[in-house]
Amino acid sequence: MLGAMQDFELRVPRLLDHAAREHAHREIVTRWADGRESRTDWAGIASDARKLAQALERLGCKPGDRIATLAMNHGHHLAAWYGAIGMGGIIHTINPRLFDDQLAYIANHAEDRVLLYDRAFQPIVDRLRARWTSIEHYIVMDDDGAAGFRALVDAEDGDYAWVEGDERDPCMLCYTSGTTGNPKGVLYSHRSSVLHALAEIQPAVFDLDTRSVVLPVVPMFHAAAWGLPFAGAVVGVKFVFSAVNDAQVLCDLMNDEKVTHSAGVPTVWMAMFQHIDATGRAPAHLDLVTIGGSAAPRAMIERLMRMGVRVNHAWGMTETSPIGTMGARSPDWDDLSFEQQLDQVSKQGRVPFGVELRIVDDAGVVLPRDGVSAGRLEVRGPWVVKRYFQDDSGDCLDDEGWFDTGDVAVLHPDGTMQITDRSKDVIKSGGEWISSVELENVAVGCPGVAEAAAIGIAHPKWDERPLLVVVRAKGSEVTAAQIREHLAARVAKWWLPDEIVFVDDLPHTATGKLLKTALRAQFKDYSLPVA
Repeated sequence: MLGAMQDFELRVPRLLDHAAREHAHREIVTRWADGRESRTDWAGIASDARKLAQALERLGCKPGDRIATLAMNHGHHLAAWYGAIGMGGIIHTINPRLFDDQLAYIANHAEDRVLLYDRAFQPIVDRLRARWTSIEHYIVMDDDGAAGFRALVDAEDGDYAWVEGDERDPCMLCYTSGTTGNPKGVLYSHRSSVLHALAEIQPAVFDLDTRSVVLPVVPMFHAAAWGLPFAGAVVGVKFVFSAVNDAQVLCDLMNDEKVTHSAGVPTVWMAMFQHIDATGRAPAHLDLVTIGGSAAPRAMIERLMRMGVRVNHAWGMTETSPIGTMGARSPDWDDLSFEQQLDQVSKQGRVPFGVELRIVDDAGVVLPRDGVSAGRLEVRGPWVVKRYFQDDSGDCLDDEGWFDTGDVAVLHPDGTMQITDRSKDVIKSGGEWISSVELENVAVGCPGVAEAAAIGIAHPKWDERPLLVVVRAKGSEVTAAQIREHLAARVAKWWLPDEIVFVDDLPHTATGKLLKTALRAQFKDYSLPVA
């Protein structure tokens, strides 16, 4: 026997239909790379999306075809997501920060047929056009000329019905950053994306409603912009997009448009702090900032909280669509001291409904949620990857459906998850684990330190010992002794780095994370002083 309710396929275009019908005139603002600003609304995005779907069909695209974008955050990019998905296609967001070989591999592996791109990335297109074997059509997103996005969509009438199908059909393709080997494709479904969007609007996640004014600094080409373009449609938020991530531009936009919500990686907020310190001008209306991509330093969270901003510390990955956990406030939040609140937010938070977590040891034995035991973090749920795109090796899960994230974590009794490291980055010293992430975050809290990275260096007695690599803040003369003194008051004595070295800059991945593989290669012949 089946339930007696209507069948209603959970398909992404229904999100846009809802936004256009119920929140038609809620604004979508774009600050373009050349300084221009344009305004549309959810009704305008829906109209452009339908026209783009028509145009793509006119170009010969069919359901299942991959439509690629190489673009920053703006209204045309938002319409492209919905238009490509609405004609039954799969939107494929390409990260322009990847290396040329990775960019060539990704587009060819995805077998993209159309590329919509920003003029800023014309040099990439010019370099790789001969290497991209499947792309037939190139459209400039921010070009008002005859070959640009605007002309393409304006040539259509918008009288278009979305392609219907099963909610388990694919709708979006995102690739991992590929720090080891080629990037891997994660193929999101309509169902997974809609469920993820419904989870994100909850107060314990992004806390979105129609009053929210959202400026996502996280790029639309990275991990589906953390799902915000879909979640925003559910409640009809006002989106403020910037095609450049300059701190002054972002701060001005936040103030001019009264932005209440923003989201980005830690480096975004480091740059914002520098702008605030230099000019005295800060975002005045921010209520909630979500930080993810890599662990946020405690000092960063503290500064935002002292500015009166709520901080959500998120964890996730491309394979989890990407939200896995969010640092929501506990029931006793108002009874906690500021330091206790800071302790709570500094962890990666708890899961929304739909996500399950566990930690296991190297033998696969499930470890307790005791706040002490550290193990490999595994995850499962309706928006977690099952198999990588076009991967003939099969599912990337164990027999019970668990996906190994590659992170090392602790689960606390209340379900709060705390990342301690990546499994390949943890420093193994004398049979115990030292968290490189915690060392780095504590070090960044030392005055005069702009950025820090901890890696394990071979040691004849202890297997590995930590080397701390530090970038000084501009104008700073902080010494190794001062940093060591700062660390000594905050971490276990045996965690203290055996040596601290200073460099001008640190290597990063295309998504802004510290590139530990490059650091380990740089220091592979480094010898620690042995007592």
